[in-house]
Amino acid sequence: MPHSTHLMAHEAALLVIDVQEKLMAKIPGAATLVRNIAFLIDGVRLLDVPVSATEQYPKGLGPTVPELAQRLPERPDKVAFSCCAIPAVAEGFRNKGRSRIVLAGIESHVCVLHTALDLLAAGFGVFLAVDALASRLALDHEIALRRLASAGAILTTVETVLFELTGGSGHPRFKQVSALVQERMKGLS
Repeated sequence: MPHSTHLMAHEAALLVIDVQEKLMAKIPGAATLVRNIAFLIDGVRLLDVPVSATEQYPKGLGPTVPELAQRLPERPDKVAFSCCAIPAVAEGFRNKGRSRIVLAGIESHVCVLHTALDLLAAGFGVFLAVDALASRLALDHEIALRRLASAGAILTTVETVLFELTGGSGHPRFKQVSALVQERMKGLS
């Protein structure tokens, strides 16, 4: 029997939160963040894990950055901080039988925090891919992660998510996931 915090592909979904042009211009390490989110999107798609995304007030904050927009489905816009203010977000996860939600995006202490707390309150397992999350200020990011961990969210990384969802080298798509990991490593060196 798997541990209660074990991430399994048939139960998982990815939610990419508000990775928009005008916000990203203020995020330290934005290029690495975008690369990590792209890696995560590409990997979960290989494993047939559904991907959702949102945009916060795109009229003022601009669209999703192009590198991610091409990888993401339709992105409903919102003015509330929580993605759960869009009924189709949580309902979509429930309708697909997805109870464990991996979060990526910005900002950790605002939209990510509000969304994670609402998902936890609604009974979802929340997994924070910490290297795919950011805030303008490091302290805001760090405190948001601490707060969410104490509220029950699971801290993880993009690579851990993919290997956990894959489960082992016997997975039919392991070689493709491994190739993505190797490609990402080239970009990090």
